[in-house]
Amino acid sequence: MSARRDREEVSAMDEARLSAHERRVLAEIEEQLSQDASLARRLRTMRRTPRLPVPSLARARRRLPSLGVVALGVMTLALFVLAVDTEAPALIWAFASVWVLTLVTALLLALRWAKRRGAETRTDE
Repeated sequence: MSARRDREEVSAMDEARLSAHERRVLAEIEEQLSQDASLARRLRTMRRTPRLPVPSLARARRRLPSLGVVALGVMTLALFVLAVDTEAPALIWAFASVWVLTLVTALLLALRWAKRRGAETRTDE
C-alpha cells in the first residue's frame, strides 16, 4: 500500500506545473545566481570527485613517512639510553640532533595529516 501511495504522490508531482509568474520569478532567481562568481566557485569546489582505488604502491608510499617517524623515534630512544648510560658527549649530541629531527618530522607529518583531513571534510559537506 505504501508503494502505491508513493507512485500516486510522484504522479501528482509530475502533473504540478509552474504558472507563468512562477516561471518568470524562477528565471530571475537563476539569472541572479548565475552572475554570482563566488557562489559558482564555491559550488564547483563542493563537487565530489569519484575516488579511484589506490594501488598498493601508492598506499605503501603513504605509510612510508609514518614508518620513518617511528624509525627515528626508535633511534632517538636508543641514543637516549646509550647517552645516559655512557655519558659520552658525542652520544648526547647525537641524541639531541636525532631528537630534534624526530620532532620536526613528526610535526610535518601531523600538519600534512590535518590538512588532508580538512580537505576531506570540506568536500564531504
